[in-house]
Amino acid sequence: MQVVGYESGGIDEGDGSGSDAVAGGLYVADGGEVEYVAVDPGTELAFGLGDRRCAGTVHEGSHVACESPTAPYCDAHSDVWVCARCTGTCLKDEMDCHEEHAMYLVAFAPDTFKVGVTRLWRLGTRLREQGADRAAHVRTFPDGRVAREVEAELASGPDLVDRVRVPTKLDGFGRTVDGEAWDALVDRFDPIERFDFEYGLDLAERPVAETMAAGTVRGWKGRVLVLDRSGSTYAVDARELVGYELTEGVPERDLQSSLGAFGG
Repeated sequence: MQVVGYESGGIDEGDGSGSDAVAGGLYVADGGEVEYVAVDPGTELAFGLGDRRCAGTVHEGSHVACESPTAPYCDAHSDVWVCARCTGTCLKDEMDCHEEHAMYLVAFAPDTFKVGVTRLWRLGTRLREQGADRAAHVRTFPDGRVAREVEAELASGPDLVDRVRVPTKLDGFGRTVDGEAWDALVDRFDPIERFDFEYGLDLAERPVAETMAAGTVRGWKGRVLVLDRSGSTYAVDARELVGYELTEGVPERDLQSSLGAFGG
């Protein structure tokens, strides 16, 4: 049984209050069949990780396996979304983003601020996927080209980035956003709507980064799965699970422990 995909968890497209939590999950394939396994808070996971290889592809609901050792995807199965690299000059043969786009700002604790663009109807989902701590919808554009041009211009300045990697996000787990700096940034844009997210993780400190599929699920923040195991709390990037074979039984191995595990 191989992990061939995942769904991010966190907050539904509600009011951003955190009251509509959405559990993430894993797509697993066995013998060509694909099953979605919801990974809800409180779930007990007890899988070991076997060999890892390319996750192949899912076509019309069936999994097509790949034996390439390149994980999570080999070159033949890598799907690069060119729109993510667009700066207003279309990378496709023909521009096709003729619908309203939202420009948003995102805060990741304590003080990493990002600018992004997504289709207007998908704004709530996009914020959830990223595991945003705070966010603001600041502009609406008639199409994607104009939105990407403005995004690229803003990201070239000193205050905003257009990409935040998971290790940077993990540095903010258990911390709060610099509210003064965030408010000063957002107020420059006269925002359309603000969001303040809570994920119910109740973290007193940064969890330990690990790749594993065993423990009690505390919850999700974007694509990061938070697990409790042996007195410590761990953060698992779900993308790092893609391609692994899941095995029965949890192998005994040394895990880095959080400082909280040694408390009295």
